[in-house]
Amino acid sequence: MAIEIITIPDLGGADSVEVIELCVSVGDSVEQEESLVVLESDKASMDVPSPFDGAVVKYLVAEGDTVKVGDAIAEVETAASEAIAEQTVEEVVEEAPAEPVPVEAAVEAPQAAAVSETSEQIALVPDIGSDDKVELIEISVSVGDQVEEGDTLVVLESDKATMDVPSTLTGTVKAFIAKEGDKLATGDQVALIEVTSSAQAVVEAPAPTAQVEPAKAADPASAPSPAPAVTAAPAATAAVSNDSSDVYAGPSVRLLARELGVDLGQVAGTGPRSRIQKDDVNNFVKTALKSGGNGGSASASGAGIPQVPAVDFSQFGEIETVKLSKIQKITADNMQRNWLNVPHVTQFDDADITELEVFRKSLKLEGEKKGIKVTPVAFIIKAAAAALAANPEFNRSLAGDGENYVQKHYINIGMAVDTPRGLVVPVIKDADKKGIWEISADVIAMATLAREGKLKPSDMQGGCFTISSLGAIGGNGFTPIVNSPEVGILGVSKSQMKPVWDGSDFQPKLMLPLALSYDHRVINGGDAGRFMTYLVKVLSDIRHMTL
Repeated sequence: MAIEIITIPDLGGADSVEVIELCVSVGDSVEQEESLVVLESDKASMDVPSPFDGAVVKYLVAEGDTVKVGDAIAEVETAASEAIAEQTVEEVVEEAPAEPVPVEAAVEAPQAAAVSETSEQIALVPDIGSDDKVELIEISVSVGDQVEEGDTLVVLESDKATMDVPSTLTGTVKAFIAKEGDKLATGDQVALIEVTSSAQAVVEAPAPTAQVEPAKAADPASAPSPAPAVTAAPAATAAVSNDSSDVYAGPSVRLLARELGVDLGQVAGTGPRSRIQKDDVNNFVKTALKSGGNGGSASASGAGIPQVPAVDFSQFGEIETVKLSKIQKITADNMQRNWLNVPHVTQFDDADITELEVFRKSLKLEGEKKGIKVTPVAFIIKAAAAALAANPEFNRSLAGDGENYVQKHYINIGMAVDTPRGLVVPVIKDADKKGIWEISADVIAMATLAREGKLKPSDMQGGCFTISSLGAIGGNGFTPIVNSPEVGILGVSKSQMKPVWDGSDFQPKLMLPLALSYDHRVINGGDAGRFMTYLVKVLSDIRHMTL
């Protein structure tokens, strides 16, 4: 009898993993590449496929066992085993006793498939510029596909941008360790790839076929019915428990459920084969909070705010439902959280930028030579950096304990950029140490990356203060929402020529509307007044930027 032992393949660095599912029952037939067991590490789950066709004779592990590379997990009787061949011959001989056929003539034993030694390697998430985990939103190739070095394997999405994860290997995708919806960080496992340079073609033996001549004297009318196919699972064989009371979830999910006090039996799984994911537990908790823990009878959210009732807009006319992008959903959540948690105050003023605009336009020819376009935003960023240096109260963040604040000794300015996928805020680092040309180059580079969706998480981190400019769009003013944990944000509207009294006459001046929103827990009215006054002074006379 040809019995093959299936072992745990390379786990890509994991010392040990847990067996969370036995995919087939003892006695069942299994095809090549069909999953035998599912393993789960702290960060991902992985299927262990059968390397050949056959029938599962015995499992050498049980659910909940901890295994490592090289451990035996199952015994599989290959499709070419002598036992199956003899059983097939005996059935055929019984069907045609008038002319027995020797076993040697009935079945030609196939040669065992030649399995070449291959080099399987793990593709990892490259440096994404952050220690935070980001979501895998798309798997770009299929298992079995050939990939070249540099081809995109998966697409990740952070709060503000998407990132392609290219393959660093050339070969065949054998399995994906990560799946859509997983949260991944730098160095996490993505896929198992069989390296083409080391791989050899695997020649499979042809399926055994009976070479039996039909009984010449048999009467077609009295011929017996064909023998049934050999079934793999005898009735007495114990199968894997499929009791509906069993919860299908990994150890990390069970730990999260215990920490949150969630009964997994009440949670609906959305993963493969209804497996419960961490997001399922989190969503269950969110739903319970919104319903006040009473199954949805309450009309208020977890914050005590009545929910907006659902409306069937189709009754009024033709509609289309469009899914929000990840960035739009994150922005909505952030804005709601900041509005609910930050006590906002907004102060308004106008800055006379008549001389600033004259000077800016005079830089046009020099900018063309440098390949840099100087926009008003560059001057506003520089002026805001000067105002933060002069008014350090705005360069703080409230500590998590609510009893302290963090004073920052660096000045990074975020600028809101409108993109087709949503609002993003790249950060200009060390704005106080840079001149107008350098800031202008940074503004152009960051805006381009934002619109192309190529910003890295590190490009959007570390901001001290944010500027949201609608100057090119229009409007007389608006109240921007503080980008917490920052304590201030400047809203900039469209400049307009207005008559300004100079003490003896009205003079035409180009006035820029400004709106300063701030966190009243950290900033008081006097702080805001001094900040705005300094900012207006610097914008009205750019010579103050050099002081």
